[in-house]
Amino acid sequence: MATMFAPPPLIPEVAETALEFPDNFLLIDLCGEYDRNLAEIETRLTVQILRRGNHLLIVGEAEPRKQATEVLTALYARLESGRSVEPGDVDRELRLGRSEQGLAPLPGDQMEMFTGSRLEIKTRRKVIEPRTEAQKAYVKNLFDNELCFGIGPAGTGKTYLAVAVGVSLFISGAVDKIILSRPAVEAGERLGFLPGDMKEKVDPYMQPLYDALNDFLPGKQVQKLMEEKRIEIAPLAFMRGRTLSNAYVVLDEAQNATTMQMKMFLTRLGEGSRMIITGDRTQVDLPKGTSSGLADAERLLKGISKISFNYFTSKDVVRHPLVAAIIEAYERDSETG
Repeated sequence: MATMFAPPPLIPEVAETALEFPDNFLLIDLCGEYDRNLAEIETRLTVQILRRGNHLLIVGEAEPRKQATEVLTALYARLESGRSVEPGDVDRELRLGRSEQGLAPLPGDQMEMFTGSRLEIKTRRKVIEPRTEAQKAYVKNLFDNELCFGIGPAGTGKTYLAVAVGVSLFISGAVDKIILSRPAVEAGERLGFLPGDMKEKVDPYMQPLYDALNDFLPGKQVQKLMEEKRIEIAPLAFMRGRTLSNAYVVLDEAQNATTMQMKMFLTRLGEGSRMIITGDRTQVDLPKGTSSGLADAERLLKGISKISFNYFTSKDVVRHPLVAAIIEAYERDSETG
């Protein structure tokens, strides 16, 4: 009687791919401090990367080797074009690959924002590059539309990119002033019990907006422009009764605006101005039973020309990779709950 033997399991092919990088200085930047960029690629793709002179040797199975080759080639090309490689850029290439298609160039004087098919926002301190397709579409809409909504979870660049575009338009003379606003919603502590005058009570709510501005403009210039009222950072309540002309206006954390506050804000739009509304529908801090103005605006204004709605997911998170994992965990829980 013949004995049946199970066939031996297939062993994945482990081989090597050698990549040559002619500029040793750029190769150092590609590897990162203490080779942290290589370590991240090795961990995420389950490959081994060995450095020999100006060569990188990738050891592993065929598909991970191919992915690692694409990631390293894309990051080196980024360095060759004069841009830096940060941990967020490594994470972006690992998660999203080199999908750079689908954006038509902007008209007129905004053409210089593009390098090839890449979109760049030029500010005094740095050049900002949207990292995901959703971010690129968002930035394009920020230039193309007078009213733009950015909706999605924390860490997806909604506010950061909106402020970057505002600074770019301001320094080019396209707008005369920048106005950044947030609802000063009480979350845990009541404003009246906090020490200091009204500015000192409200400033902690506005700090993310100050942080973004200081990323794009020198600190002394920000201070001078604020003294001249060419840059304003104020709670949403301070917008009542104003007509905002030739201004770039951002309402951040809009999910915490009431329906009446949202209507009041939207009707401040004046000649030559742009308005950007950003928010996260999952982080509403309004009292129970109070409708979010962001949800109402989304329902009422969809379909109106020159108003764009841009949506982000955990795939667009550009903070620490753990932030994306945390958001995905909460999303799964809400779906099953």
